[in-house]
Amino acid sequence: MDTKTPAVSLRNISKSFGGVPANEKVNLDIYRGEILALLGENGSGKTTLMNMLSGIYFPDEGQILIDGQPVVISSPKDAYAYGIGMIHQHFKLVDVLTAAQNIVLGLKEPGRLNMEAVARRIRQICDEYGFDVDPDQKIYDMSVSQKQTVEIVKVLYRGADILILDEPTAVLTPQETEKLFAVLRNMRDSGKAIVIITHKMHEVEALSDRVAVLNRGRFVGDVMTKDTNAQEMTNMMVGHPVSLNIQRPEPKDPKPRIEVDGLTVRSEDGILKLQDVSFTAYSGEILGIAGISGCGQKELLEAIAGLQPVEKGSIRYVEDNGTTDELIGKDPLEITSMGVALSFVPEDRLGMGLVGNMDLTDNMMLRSFREGHSVFTDRNGPKALAEQVVRELGVITPGLNTPVRRLSGGNVQKILVGREIASAPTVLLTAYAVRGLDINSSYTIYDLINKQKQAGVAVVYVGEDLDVLLQLCDRIVVLCGGKVSGILDGRTATKNEIGLMMTTVGGTREHA
Repeated sequence: MDTKTPAVSLRNISKSFGGVPANEKVNLDIYRGEILALLGENGSGKTTLMNMLSGIYFPDEGQILIDGQPVVISSPKDAYAYGIGMIHQHFKLVDVLTAAQNIVLGLKEPGRLNMEAVARRIRQICDEYGFDVDPDQKIYDMSVSQKQTVEIVKVLYRGADILILDEPTAVLTPQETEKLFAVLRNMRDSGKAIVIITHKMHEVEALSDRVAVLNRGRFVGDVMTKDTNAQEMTNMMVGHPVSLNIQRPEPKDPKPRIEVDGLTVRSEDGILKLQDVSFTAYSGEILGIAGISGCGQKELLEAIAGLQPVEKGSIRYVEDNGTTDELIGKDPLEITSMGVALSFVPEDRLGMGLVGNMDLTDNMMLRSFREGHSVFTDRNGPKALAEQVVRELGVITPGLNTPVRRLSGGNVQKILVGREIASAPTVLLTAYAVRGLDINSSYTIYDLINKQKQAGVAVVYVGEDLDVLLQLCDRIVVLCGGKVSGILDGRTATKNEIGLMMTTVGGTREHA
């Protein structure tokens, strides 16, 4: 491989933010006709490194070479000029425009307003690589997978032959992921250089040709994918051996804890989010909720937590002695004061779960303040809790007084999960507890969730990674379009079975 000139060479690239190094003297080569997986823990500098290549950041030190020639990339426009396109986790599309209008938005080339010619060229790109895009479809009518396809076609339309994808499968079903992988392989085989940033080891093994590993901003090494395995890659990322087993102890003496019956919920603008949803969550078990992003998981957890108005149905909390309390109609504080501690790790960490300008201790105090302690007198408990969360979950922070907004997303997530779990709930509702977390941190969280289960807590776990749902959960409720399309045993269900149920309502349905 070293006999040919790399498409991109990064030489001694360094970048710091506020005196904290994100990348230190990184050397990395990227080749055409290859899929390179970029691996590393949270805060290891993967996205920062690729943002320098795509013109979003400018390196403090070092040099970028394209096809052996030194270049200066100081804006995304410069990156496009050198054939580099990055597809970010959060899409940058205009909802009210069509796919074709989004694809040519901002271009200055002649003919860009001839939408027939634009549509022809889009179809040509789609045919060449196996994409499926309707140039005339509005973005707001598209699924997450279709929007991502538009983003990829957009960079190809602009002539990119070096593509960077940041966490490309975070919100895709297994079937959509397979489709994306087939397209990426076609692009690789046509000679494009492709970099994927991902946390999912099985995807690295299935898709990539070579793996490059970063650890705390430094390049650790690279290895051909066929010559390594998930365990070795994780050890390289973390710097020491890590156990990759998710335990699944049998539920001990499970009792009904939350009974959801015929639950129907509409959003503020009248859109039906959940329709006639029924299931029971038991103490001492982990109940998984699977579904395509936006198909009602968030509304379901918020309804149980008293944060979401309910159109009809019932949510009952069952005491150990069998007496039941209706939760609908109670506000979140009443639900807490009944002894129902619903711990919710929301999708929007800084919007809903934490206050960005407050430091770690003050964010811990938000929880104890809700419990009725005086906010002025008791800073010791929250401070001890902050110290415990930082220590046990390995939060990387300059100190407990650092504002939460200055931490990386992964570290914010650890604080939130740690705070919620530390409140000793009887029911733990957790949405996307490991979203964006590296593999080591994720396994720490799975371990904490299992400890809750063993302590008799009823855990309701909404997650995106089906492999994890199948390893962690005792039962899995599959949602599709706001309805329950099945309730499966986590020990016997398969990934494909769940993937199909996520996209078709009315699969086999049993009230397990």
